[in-house]
Amino acid sequence: MSRRFLDARWPWFSAAALLVAVYVASLVETRPGDMRPLGTLEDIEMLSERDDLNVLFILIDTLRSDRLGAWGYERDTSPTLDLLANNGVRFARQLSQSSWTKCSMASLWTGLYPQRSRILRFDDVLPEEATMPAEILKEAGFRTIGMFRNGWVAPNFGFDQGFEVYHQPARLPTPNSVRRENPSLLGQSSDESAVEAVRAFLNVSAHERWFLYVHLMDVHQYTYDEESALFGDSYSDIYDNSIRREDRMVQYLLGHLAEADLLDKTLIVIASDHGEAFRERGLEGHARNVYGEVTEVPFIVAFPFRLEPGLVIDTRTENVDIWPTLLDLLGLPPLTDADGHSLLPLLRLAAQGKDLPEDEHHAFAQLDQTWGQAEKPPAPMVAVVSKDYRYVHTTASGGREELFDRSRDEIEVENVLAEQDEMAERLRAAVHDYLESPLPPWGDASESVELDEMELNQLRALGYSIP
Repeated sequence: MSRRFLDARWPWFSAAALLVAVYVASLVETRPGDMRPLGTLEDIEMLSERDDLNVLFILIDTLRSDRLGAWGYERDTSPTLDLLANNGVRFARQLSQSSWTKCSMASLWTGLYPQRSRILRFDDVLPEEATMPAEILKEAGFRTIGMFRNGWVAPNFGFDQGFEVYHQPARLPTPNSVRRENPSLLGQSSDESAVEAVRAFLNVSAHERWFLYVHLMDVHQYTYDEESALFGDSYSDIYDNSIRREDRMVQYLLGHLAEADLLDKTLIVIASDHGEAFRERGLEGHARNVYGEVTEVPFIVAFPFRLEPGLVIDTRTENVDIWPTLLDLLGLPPLTDADGHSLLPLLRLAAQGKDLPEDEHHAFAQLDQTWGQAEKPPAPMVAVVSKDYRYVHTTASGGREELFDRSRDEIEVENVLAEQDEMAERLRAAVHDYLESPLPPWGDASESVELDEMELNQLRALGYSIP
């Protein structure tokens, strides 16, 4: 998208810097009331017939599901997200396809597992031949706007396809109360810039039908403030503090929808690209492996009406299922040859009070453990999840196999490979078949990009180790 187009048609971007002081001063403690009407399964089925429905897709980077109240966490980290989950649909066992943003987001947008998307290393690019949800929505008449703060989903990696405007909000001044524990992040903006850009957009284009993707980064950057400093000062505590602050950013987004009288015209989606490790097996952070702590993520769908009670899908679901589900809800064409499936049939069963089918399918997550090291050959690490089992196949350092049984080991640290020969063999075969996956829908077309030092430094500033 040209700079001239942005300047001519989107004055709200340049106005954001002027509005930020007013915005920060206007933040209030009270959560806006839920003004959405009460809805039913019939209303869900009728979404595809509506011509006034918008889509707000909120991606909260680095958010693991077990740190949210709706998933049973004892700390009050997420009152706004819990409200959406409790009055919408909560997918209780959602698996992300990687623990590294670019790989994970490529799978989320295309509905393809990493082995098929082939976005596995730092310089891989989604080719123009890939079909992206924004392209489908644009063809259906939606304005398509993307606001991202993570450089791994920047336009040079192909993530802007289908967006009329794909914009990284300007770094705006942040209040003195905002703190970050990672010194490499000093000088960065916060998600207040993205939230303000949303409000400015709604001031101009609330009357149009739109799809708005907002990629938030404050949890990834461990950003918190005095108001959200509720849980202590350890690494894990600060993560919880940052979730509490991010929850407030979502609250403000809902408030802006309410101010524009759009709550009953907007499908709200909450998702995450990966989780975060806290030394469950001696490591911290993410983008190193594909264990549960970095791949179990939230997925919430909140309708333009309330469900009472909300629905819980407690069978295994995945991020590759997100857009097949949303496009099905909207009555739009599906993604091409996706690995993911629409979850609407499960949603119907849950809404009818019927039992969900037994979870039999294999779900996959993958990380090339040398993704940031151009001089080293690929080293795929693959997890396959089936029922209560997670089998992890590592090729680096001579190779390793692990099998975990969540039914008796909730945090998955006890390797029961030697005790479960039959299950291990079945899941080992599944990984073998996965690594032999067919080509993506666009065939053998592949692209890569050479990153300059400025781009590499911007990515390093996110905390990633790139030589």
